[in-house]
Amino acid sequence: MRRTTRYPVEGANSLWHVYKTVPFWKVVKNFLVIQIARYTPFLSLKNWLYRTFLRVKVGEQTSVALMVMLDVMFPEKIQVGRNTVIGYNTTILAHEYLIKEYRLGEVIIGDEVMIGANTTILPGVTIGDRAIVSAGTLVHKDVPAGAFVGGNPMRIIYTKEEMEKRE
Repeated sequence: MRRTTRYPVEGANSLWHVYKTVPFWKVVKNFLVIQIARYTPFLSLKNWLYRTFLRVKVGEQTSVALMVMLDVMFPEKIQVGRNTVIGYNTTILAHEYLIKEYRLGEVIIGDEVMIGANTTILPGVTIGDRAIVSAGTLVHKDVPAGAFVGGNPMRIIYTKEEMEKRE
């Protein structure tokens, strides 16, 4: 189960209430920083931008590939551990706007995690240390430490113990 906090809305769908939930200028600033970072090939500069302007917790030696899209409204709810790789064009969301509510949730990515290209990570999930997420996966629930997961819907392909036997 994802850990999100639910906020009900009345009337129009929750996206119509967006600037009641997050300041307009925060979204503008975040959008500009994220767009610069998406095209920046310099990993240390990208991590500095995330830490300094978006308040994302990014561990040392973490590599965020080109075109990664962080949550534009609540990037401060994202935490990435040390020596992790986030693959090309991955999307990491900390919010979801629905018809009658919106939800916010922390995303915690552990140390030495490998996330394949074109993955989508939904709010409220934790990806454990040394986990591997296959390319194109929809991460809709927690990933145990050391596991290899993939697919849509995501499923465990190998547990930590099975991965250790394969090495």
